[in-house]
Amino acid sequence: MSAAGDGAPAPAAGFEAAATGFWDGPAEVAPPGRSRFLAVARIAAYVLLTLAMLPVQLPLLAARSRLAAALPPLHHRIGARILGLRVRREGVPVRGPGALFVVNHVSYFDIVALGSALSARFVAKREVRSWPGVSVLARLSRTVFIERRAAVSRDQVDELRRSLDAGERLIVFAEGTSTDGARVLPFKSTLFASVAGAGVTVQPVSIRYTTLEGVPMGRALRPLYAWYGDMDMAPHLMAALSRGAVGVSIRFHPPADARAFPDRKALARHCHALVAAGIEGRGALAGPEPPDGRDGPLDSAPGRASLSA
Repeated sequence: MSAAGDGAPAPAAGFEAAATGFWDGPAEVAPPGRSRFLAVARIAAYVLLTLAMLPVQLPLLAARSRLAAALPPLHHRIGARILGLRVRREGVPVRGPGALFVVNHVSYFDIVALGSALSARFVAKREVRSWPGVSVLARLSRTVFIERRAAVSRDQVDELRRSLDAGERLIVFAEGTSTDGARVLPFKSTLFASVAGAGVTVQPVSIRYTTLEGVPMGRALRPLYAWYGDMDMAPHLMAALSRGAVGVSIRFHPPADARAFPDRKALARHCHALVAAGIEGRGALAGPEPPDGRDGPLDSAPGRASLSA
């Protein structure tokens, strides 16, 4: 399974060296040493966590219980800690039903990181249903699957609109593919047709992988966690999980009412500008800061008991 997608950049030339444990760059920015045992232990722990979730979540999904929405965030918070993701939330996600979160896409780790910081359903292309392992996690997380073909775009718009009208909170990766995290590709405006002219709150969100064991993650280190181009998932996953903790920044930008924009393309451009600014560490944050201190590192917040990363 590879990360190839429309408009996705080719992997950086240094990825081969980084993934195999050899580094030909400056010593001060070399990735921490690999530990295959750590990678295997993390995968095993994550699988056990997911297996423990199955007997609870499957009946809730079958019964269409509202409680089915409560388990995935907990699973993601524990999973983020297991996988070594240290998530820092900047700004405040909107509360209440019927919201659309528009995010850039860097890696399969985005799912766990975002899911640990935000209670919402992901929107994914229908092909994900056939991906080994990933499909199970997607279904357990109540993912909404859509087609990417233009011929069925009207149907997918209607499906998303129905979900939003029912009060669902949805997360969309508006680029339609993953990137190296250094830039944001143009957003697919078709996805915004589901909210154009409707009283739906849309919140742009930027996700960045910022540090690896305390070392700033510049262009040389990003391919260790960014999954894009023609990278194969299995070796990439093993290389990523064989290293120490990685810092992930999730930046929530000010939300907007979809009715404030003349059409879906204008809304897409607005969201893209904010997300792109967030990738550079710029852009306004959504506020005000909640009184319980939930802004900042999730595992330092009261009442979280270090379940989230």
